[in-house]
Amino acid sequence: MHLDHPVTMPHRHAYSPEPLRADRGLRAFRVGLGGPVGSGKTASVAALCRTLRDEFSLAVVTNDIYTREDAEFLLREAVLSPERITAVETGACPHTAIRDDISANLEAVERFDETLHPLDLVLVESGGDNLTATFSKGLVDVQIFVIDVSSGDDIPRKGGPGITTADLLVVNKTDLAPHVGADLATMAADAERQRGDLPVVFTSLTSDDGIREIADWVTGHLARWRAKAAA
Repeated sequence: MHLDHPVTMPHRHAYSPEPLRADRGLRAFRVGLGGPVGSGKTASVAALCRTLRDEFSLAVVTNDIYTREDAEFLLREAVLSPERITAVETGACPHTAIRDDISANLEAVERFDETLHPLDLVLVESGGDNLTATFSKGLVDVQIFVIDVSSGDDIPRKGGPGITTADLLVVNKTDLAPHVGADLATMAADAERQRGDLPVVFTSLTSDDGIREIADWVTGHLARWRAKAAA
């Protein structure tokens, strides 16, 4: 559930979210971040906030099954002011709250749009899940899937909807490749076979500017979404 608010069980959401708020103002652009446990989702969210917060108005919704651990980490790191970070306790498999019953997450992002307006961007972080995790198009506008090299260089080859369909695939922790025997060239070739023309970013979020390519991708999509909504 979303903090202290009860969760109802609506019909499955499969539509694309309306770009305008109820008052016809432009709502925030929504980016979903999914991926396995430990791949670097929360680190990606934190780095995006630090990089973009001076230029854009941001908010974050995190998802955990029974805790608010990821939100509490972001609060401790002071990546945004406290009123811009909230948590959803899913109480079930993480993908359920981002794909099947999105009511708690949708309530959270819509509340941000109401209370922080004007708001440019909301990051929705999934709880750690497997390679099947995807976001409902009724919840986010684009989705990023994060994997890491320490889980094995066969992960891109295994595929799954998270890898094959995400708008952006991020392969994190490239600095660990020599230490875990991961072949980055093999991972790149397998990712291209699985994804075709969909983009892939190889990075190490612990490096000084490891988030830059991802941040540029997000802001590029935000600009195109705004232009399309205004047309």
